[in-house]
Amino acid sequence: MGLVKLRIKEFAAREGWTLKEVSERSKVPYSTVKSYAVSPGMVMADLTALRKLARTFDVLIEDLFDVVEE
Repeated sequence: MGLVKLRIKEFAAREGWTLKEVSERSKVPYSTVKSYAVSPGMVMADLTALRKLARTFDVLIEDLFDVVEE
């Protein structure tokens, strides 16, 4: 099973937003955004939250992922 890292910090930095601002703009709870942003690799994530984050950053859901281990 592979692990993925979410590129939330990268996209937030590109926009000049804090993680708190990402949370407010996406309507995803701050604790979730922070958890996803700092995780070195994860197996599961909430698809609804990922969809909201992708819309907020105006990217495809796939663009949020960076495979760290296969």
